[in-house]
Amino acid sequence: MKKILALSFLFSVFMAAASYAATAADNWDSNCTRCHGTDGSGNTKMGKKYNLKDYTDDTVKAAMKDDEMFKAIKEGVTVDGKERMKAYKDDLSDAEITDLVAYIRKMKK
Repeated sequence: MKKILALSFLFSVFMAAASYAATAADNWDSNCTRCHGTDGSGNTKMGKKYNLKDYTDDTVKAAMKDDEMFKAIKEGVTVDGKERMKAYKDDLSDAEITDLVAYIRKMKK
C-alpha cells in the first residue's frame, strides 16, 4: 500500500511539473527583455545596437504580421548570415510563442 501511495504521489508531482507552461509575461521577462526592454521599446544597449523595433508603437505593430513574428521567435533572425536573434524552437512551445505574439501586441507606451 505504501508503494502505491508513493508512486501515486510521484506521478502527481511529475504530471504537475510536465503540464506547467510559463506565461507570456514570464517568457518575455526570461527571454526578451535583455534586448527589447521590459516595456518592448527596444531602449536597451542591445536594442540600440541592433536598431530594434519599438513594440510600444502602434504603427510598428500594425506593420508586423503575426505569422512573421511567430516565425522570427521560433526560427530566430539572421541578417547577412549573422544571427541577430536566437531561435526559441527548443525553448518555447508553439502555444507559448503564440501567447508571446499576443503579449507583444498588447504593449503600450
